Parts: sequence; structure tokens; C-alpha cells
Amino acid sequence: MTEDLEEGNLIFKTEAFLSYVVLSSWRDSIIVLKSCEKLSPWAENLQIVRRCSESIAWKACANPKGIKWQYTGKPLRVSSPKWNGMKDSSPSRNQQVPPDWWFEDISILRIDHFVRVITAIKVKGMRYELIGAVIMHYASKWLPGLIKEGSGSGDPVDDGSNSTNSNGSGSSWKGGLHIIVAGTKEDTPTIQAKDQRMIIESLISIIPPQRDSVSCSFLLRLLRMANMLKVAPALVTELEKRVGMKFEQAQLADLLIPCYNRSETLYDIDLVQRLLEHFLVQEQSESSSPVKQSFSDKNMYDSAQRGTNPNAKMRVARLLDSYLTEVSRDRNLSLTKFQVLAEALPESARTCNDGLYRAIDSYLKAHPTLTEHERKRLCRVMDCQKLSIDACMHAAQNERLPLRVVVQVLFSEQVKISNAISNNSIKDAGEFQYQPLIPNLKTLLEGTPQSFQEGWAAAKKDINTLKFELDSVKAKYLELQNEMETLQRQFDKMGKPKQTSAWTVGWKKLSKIGRTTENNDMRSQVGNAEQTKKMLRRWRNSIS
Repeated sequence: MTEDLEEGNLIFKTEAFLSYVVLSSWRDSIIVLKSCEKLSPWAENLQIVRRCSESIAWKACANPKGIKWQYTGKPLRVSSPKWNGMKDSSPSRNQQVPPDWWFEDISILRIDHFVRVITAIKVKGMRYELIGAVIMHYASKWLPGLIKEGSGSGDPVDDGSNSTNSNGSGSSWKGGLHIIVAGTKEDTPTIQAKDQRMIIESLISIIPPQRDSVSCSFLLRLLRMANMLKVAPALVTELEKRVGMKFEQAQLADLLIPCYNRSETLYDIDLVQRLLEHFLVQEQSESSSPVKQSFSDKNMYDSAQRGTNPNAKMRVARLLDSYLTEVSRDRNLSLTKFQVLAEALPESARTCNDGLYRAIDSYLKAHPTLTEHERKRLCRVMDCQKLSIDACMHAAQNERLPLRVVVQVLFSEQVKISNAISNNSIKDAGEFQYQPLIPNLKTLLEGTPQSFQEGWAAAKKDINTLKFELDSVKAKYLELQNEMETLQRQFDKMGKPKQTSAWTVGWKKLSKIGRTTENNDMRSQVGNAEQTKKMLRRWRNSIS
């Protein structure tokens, strides 16, 4: 079959056919590459896979305006393209070719050939947004469980169909992640689980390093499947870091990842804790990074520079509060895990603690057996001064909160009401200099918040009632304390025997001797007086 025997033999004709017919055609290049799945060793040795991949990459990177060949395009919720029995679309003169025209065609390839094509496309200089979009499209076709768990309508992952096998050319892959999700670990098909694990690991390895190449929702769904299928820990860690780079774009539904290992909690709390740590590390590195960076760092994070954006931390704080509200209903969630996750963000990230108070109240409802010390410990993560007036009114009537927290809430509410009245008074006084008429009460109330207008009377009444009850409790407490001290003194006086010292005994003897001497003197004086009286009587009688 070589040219040594005769010119124009089979090898020459085959090479010419591949070069001038197959590789010059978009459709034939994909058909030949798809056919090489059964002939992997020989196709690799003959460089057919490499040449087809480079040909597909070259045509995919071409200007869409200059495309003259036929392509399948992305159908709307239909089965995957089949070359026998599918109407191909060819660009007309007035029809504009979309940038993602090649997504559907290369999505029928096996994962190893798809990786070869994407690698060649990266070398050609394709935009990272399109590379990320085709990866999400490929995942939506071969991992249908990825889009079943999601609810985002604007995610590019949802643009693909749910077909499990796009080509009937004898591939052993049949897809269908729902089989793994529905069954237990013992019922999971080994071959299918390995194939899906290989697809996930390959997709993670070819995702562009730029921050905005794929959506955060796609990364979280991929992370969920990676944990379920026990993907390599190094790839899972890399995926967690990528989620942490754009954690402020996450949604609550994507964060509710079940705990697939043997744990008591329903959701994977430790995973969210790690994602939050990666986010904080990324924020700190961006805020403290020098102006000059190496070329590789610029190439990797040129679109990831957000600067010190406080809105990102605020969005993450709201997301974390919503997540805590959801997971707090789990009765197996320990107080320590809840407290550590709630205190993971700095205090400056939360301008309002209403969401955190909602999570604490939900945790107290689900855990009614908490002690008073544990309730106080739980409420320490909340700043009462950052609660809104509506939240303060709810907390003042919440019987599940400790009494000390209720007093703090009432105090902060009174301070906010006083500040609101003083601010409105200052504002009205400033406007009075420019207005000829004094604003009436209606104008003053329109400048206050609606919740303050509606709840002012009830809040004031509750505050006065609680103040009166608190004063009465304090008075009763002082009265009981005085009575207890009096009883204690009486008990001590009755229980302890009197102890006399030597000085006391000596003084008592001296006083006794003194009293005896005085009595003797008095007796001698009385006797002398009586003798004197007797002598006077005798003298008078003798004279008479």
C-alpha cells in the first residue's frame, strides 16, 4: 500500500482524502473524530485525532462572518444532533452566524476528544467566555443531573438538552445522572459512576482560569456532583477556590448541598465554611496586592480584579444569613457550628442584622431544649444596635430570647426612636430657614419611615409596660435581698456562742471589787448616822 510498489497507492490516496476532503470540511472532521472512538490506539498512532482536533479548532476560531459551511447550531430543547436525519442549517447571506454556532456539534464528542479540541482552541486564542460557555453546554448534555438541581433560567447550562447519548455509533456511554442520585451507594453502577467521575474531573481541568469564564451556579452544581462521586481531593479543592473567587454571585438554592459523607447534619456546613474562607482570603489578597504583578498573574486574574468592594461582602452576608436560616431547622446542627459560621464574616460586612436575627430565632424554634447559658451564647453573635425597628418590635415580644437580650433590644429601640425624632426635628428646623410656613405634623410624619409611623404607638406602649415591670421586679428583688440579709444576721447571732477574752474577765472582776467596796462604805456611813441619831435622842431625853 506504499508508494514503493506503485504511485497512487492506498496510503497516498487516504492521506490525500484526509487532507483535502475530510479536514477541509467542518462536518466531516467531526464525523471522523467521532468514529475514532472505537479505534483509539490506531487513530492516536496515525495522528488522526490530533489532525481532526486542530482542524475543528481552526474552524471554530474563524470569524463567524466568513463561515460558508453547514453547522448544526444549538436547538431549543430537542435531542442531540444526529448526522443521519437532522436538518443542518447553513448560513445565508442575510443570516448572522452566532458566536456559539459550534457548541452543539462538538458536544457529541467523547470527553477525551472534547478535551483535545478545547485544548487546541485555547492555543488558537479563543475568548475564555466562549470556552467556559461550551464547557457548560457540554456538561448540560452529558450530566443531566447538573441542570435538574438548578433553577436559574439565565444560566447557560440550561440551554442544552437532556439527552443522554447524542450519537448511536456504538459508544458505551449512556449518561443519566438521575440514576445515581436516586439510588444508594450499593445500587450505583460502577462503570457509569467512573465515566461520570472522569467527565467531571476532565471538565474541572480545562475550565479557563479567568474568574468570569463560567458562572458561580455552574461551579456549585459541579462541586455538588464532585462530592457525591468522590472526585480527586485536589480537583475538589481547586473547584472550591474558584467558587470562593466569586462567592458573592452564589444563590441559596445552589449552596444547599447535602452532606454525602457520614455526618449527622443534613447539609454540608463544613463545605460552606471552606467556601467562605476562600472568599475572605481572596478579598484580603485583592485589597493588599501590590500594583505590579507578574505576567502570569495578570493573565490569570485580569478580569478578577474587583478591588476592595464592600458590596461583595454585604451580598455574601445576606446570602450567609439566608443559608443559616435554612440550615437552622436541622435539629442535628450543633450550636458551635452555627456560631462559627455566623461569626466567620467581619462585623463591617453586616449593616443590618435582621437576617441574622431571623436565623437565630429559627434556630431557637428548632432547638427548644437549649439552656439559658446556650441561648445567651447564641445571641452574642447578634448586634442589637443593628436591628431595624420592625425587628426590635418582634424581638421585644419574643419569649424565646433571654431577658437580658430583650432589655438590650428595648434600649436600642428607644435610642433609635429618639435619634429619629431628633433628626426629623433638626431637618425641619433647617428647612424652616428656607420655607415661609412652618411644616405641619403631616409633613413631619411623611419624612419618617413607614414602619416607624405604624409601630410608634404600639412600641411606646410596650416600652413603658416593660419599663414598669422591670422597675417592679427590681424593687421586689431589693426587698427580698434586704430581708435575706436581716435573716442572715439573726441566724449568725443565734448560732455563734459568746466568747469572752481575758481583758473582759479582768474588767468584770475589777468592777465587782469596786461595787463591793462601795457597798461597805455605804453600810459604814449608814451605821454612823444611826449611832449619832441615838445619842441625840438620849441627850434630849435627859434634858427633858
